[in-house]
Amino acid sequence: MDRNEQSSQSAADESASHRPAGIGLMGRLRAYFLAGVLVTAPIAVTVYLGWWLLAFIDGHVRPLIPSAYNPENYLPFSIPGIGVLTLIIVLTLIGAFAAGYVGRLVVRIGEGVVERMPVVRSVYGAVKQIVETVLAKKSKAFREVVLVEFPRHGMWSLGFITGGAHPEIQKISEEEMVHVFIPCAPPTAGYLAILPRREVTVLDMTVEDGLKLVMSGGIVTPPDRKPPPQLHKLDRERRSA
Repeated sequence: MDRNEQSSQSAADESASHRPAGIGLMGRLRAYFLAGVLVTAPIAVTVYLGWWLLAFIDGHVRPLIPSAYNPENYLPFSIPGIGVLTLIIVLTLIGAFAAGYVGRLVVRIGEGVVERMPVVRSVYGAVKQIVETVLAKKSKAFREVVLVEFPRHGMWSLGFITGGAHPEIQKISEEEMVHVFIPCAPPTAGYLAILPRREVTVLDMTVEDGLKLVMSGGIVTPPDRKPPPQLHKLDRERRSA
């Protein structure tokens, strides 16, 4: 091999040594595995939670169905969801009965009896008010996502405004006070803070995004819903023109 061939071979070897190595077989398999996890994990968790809730309701409602009306006694197989369907039908019938004159009278008499029980009336009144507030949407509870300095100055926590302060609490300050629920992450418990509204920073974030942020421990960050500054500038120029 002459000198020219040796120099050409050495140059080729040098260029090959500086060439980036491609992804090997194990790298591709690892990438495919992670892609499979990303695709299947949300579906699997959703199906699992849905099936668990279905089995939980079925397990508690199915034993209450009379044998004569339980279709599983006439079929050779079990019907998943029969308890959920029965619960929906029963609640609908109860709502239809309570909407009538006789139903309203029965409910009024029952609430009158409960009101005379010292401990039960407090629990019943609190649960009824919470259910009416959440389901009937009579207030703006959990409608605003806010930031508050909690548990110390300089440390911020995510919270949800649940309503205005009680009149007895409002007497301590001339400023408007609000109730803020600060959930833990993951949300197994939380704190109720009563703060002046001026110390509460309302975020441009939906309640769903706020709950995702709390439940994931900050891993899932909601996207910024505000358009970039250039779009703001273009929009102002378009309006001025």
